[in-house]
Amino acid sequence: MASKARKVLVVSLVAVAAIAVAGYWWTRPEKDKPIDPRMACHVAPYRLDDGRIVDISPTSDGGLRWRAMDGRTGRLQQDDAGKWNGTIGWSDRADPTVVQLGTCSAPAMTFEGHRGEKLTFVATETRFQGNGEMLAGRLVMPPGDAPVPIAVLVHGSERYSARTFNYFQRLFAANGIGVFVYDKRGTGDSTGTYSQDFHLLADDAVAALKEARRLAGARAARVGFMGGSQAGWIEPLAATQSDAEFVAVAYGLADTPLAEDRDQVKLDLIAAGHGPDVLAKAREVTDATGAVMVARFKDGYDRLDAVKAKYAGEPWWKDMKGEFTGELVRYPGFALRMFGPMHDEGTSWEYEPMPVLQSVKQPLLWIIAGADREAPPEETRRRLLVVAKDKPNATVVEFPGTDHGIIKFDEVDGERIGTRMSDGYIPMLVDWIRDGKLADAAYGDAQVLARASAE
Repeated sequence: MASKARKVLVVSLVAVAAIAVAGYWWTRPEKDKPIDPRMACHVAPYRLDDGRIVDISPTSDGGLRWRAMDGRTGRLQQDDAGKWNGTIGWSDRADPTVVQLGTCSAPAMTFEGHRGEKLTFVATETRFQGNGEMLAGRLVMPPGDAPVPIAVLVHGSERYSARTFNYFQRLFAANGIGVFVYDKRGTGDSTGTYSQDFHLLADDAVAALKEARRLAGARAARVGFMGGSQAGWIEPLAATQSDAEFVAVAYGLADTPLAEDRDQVKLDLIAAGHGPDVLAKAREVTDATGAVMVARFKDGYDRLDAVKAKYAGEPWWKDMKGEFTGELVRYPGFALRMFGPMHDEGTSWEYEPMPVLQSVKQPLLWIIAGADREAPPEETRRRLLVVAKDKPNATVVEFPGTDHGIIKFDEVDGERIGTRMSDGYIPMLVDWIRDGKLADAAYGDAQVLARASAE
């Protein structure tokens, strides 16, 4: 009886584990919900009567977010009385910044007591051929007939429509820069399946650049790429395959995608108070989980089982999170084999960016978030300075004390709460893309680690 009971218990635990893993691996964000028309009517950049620019953008949860050029930002919601109230940054703290938007039928934007005028631009919708998929794009041009630089906005790993949520399409246009924004394959109105195959995505970016040039015609001056995070792997690859004239990357990695998980786990363990001996053991674990990911869940389980048997009982084991390691070590190999392939997104796990970066001939701006937990910057900084030493076209800048997104934060009980983007981040991008160089003035507390010789 005891033996039978144990067998029943084991089968039950296996079933529970399988269900849990199935739930995790099958979880997918829903398609973008339409923006509430009561919110959508306010989405625009506004020029205040004192000359400042403030953008109002939609949020995925049905609200609005304002962003100023100095990096300040807050979330807005309208109460039952029609008054707009906000919270600071990405926190739940009440925001003293007074922003009022009126209603769709009676719009009247004011910001800190200054009246705002809604800015409008010529926007041309298009569909164009990517690598095997039809992609939905939009060209946004500032007023006038003069040629202007055009930034092709390259996605990070987001699954949502860039045409709906990427605020740079408005902030850049408000500063005299044309913008081409497009929905990544499998998102928004683009066809296909969401993918993290950098080669496919680079092909799509090249196609987007060609479409931007076609639509802009004689108004196209310099045309190049701009994006953040995962775009740091895609943009340089696309630049080597196209006639792009500049490449701007923010908070990306100049290391492999596997290194992202490895370095995140390292930061997790350091934050939990563990020392070098634990970090050395954890490196064995991340090498094993990385092998499973590279094999796309078809192999590597003997190695993973071995490190589990070796270290799973140690107190630091539970402190590992990372990009994927924390999840992989929690589930049995059979469940990962069964459900893991369903979660595979074609990520180019072993992509080595250095040879590509060293072959980029276009002007390159790379902005590092100095305290980035999602894309730990140490190795990226080292690699970029190697690139900049040998290439006169590279500018490397770091915003210290910022997390992914160049976001300033408060730390509360070990959790980071984003309060704003760093002062100088948006103006730096604007100046470099629009003027082809950084201004002599300081950009907040940004540190220029390497400057292109042409600047």
